[in-house]
Amino acid sequence: MPHDDFTVEPIEGLPERPPAGEDILWQGKPRVYALAREAMSLHWVIGYFLFLAFWRVGVSSAGMPFSEALVLGLPFLILGAVAAAVILGLAWVLARTTVYTVTSARVALRVGAALTVTLNLPFKRIASADLQLRRDGTGTIAFETLGETRLSYLVLWPHVRPWRMKKTQPALRAIPDAERVAGLIAATAETRVSQPEISLKPGAAAPVAAE
Repeated sequence: MPHDDFTVEPIEGLPERPPAGEDILWQGKPRVYALAREAMSLHWVIGYFLFLAFWRVGVSSAGMPFSEALVLGLPFLILGAVAAAVILGLAWVLARTTVYTVTSARVALRVGAALTVTLNLPFKRIASADLQLRRDGTGTIAFETLGETRLSYLVLWPHVRPWRMKKTQPALRAIPDAERVAGLIAATAETRVSQPEISLKPGAAAPVAAE
């Protein structure tokens, strides 16, 4: 299912043009802030440095004027701002180089800033999809795959369900309008899986519709 993408994409997000009969239904990218918050714990990092700053000021104010103690908390606030900026910058790069695609036959993830990889998930290889919805409408859709195919957690990160390392679950992370996209995937997968596959062996006569 994985596909190394070293060539120019004929369609953004896909290594080759979809075959006849396969239509692109949706394409999108992660939202930068939502990706930083969910995949890189932005709020926890900010909270950690704020705690250190308040702790330093509180401890220092016991033996010096409060105005002087405030100055001692500034280095922690500066470090926190730098850490937040780095996380947001990384999230921006990852979001910019990511394209999620839903077609009438599969879900495709083109991911990776340094090493670009395209992962194709045909609907018939998807066992289930799980939606984690946020109050702002963004969300993550994680896919449990069928079969014994092993996917690399590190190669796909952060486009995976967190902490599912034994059997990696690819995910559309921090996408806008996630509930609508999940509904589209569910409806398309149901239609696709219910379609019968008819193969015609060489030399066999084609089926003729009854009049």
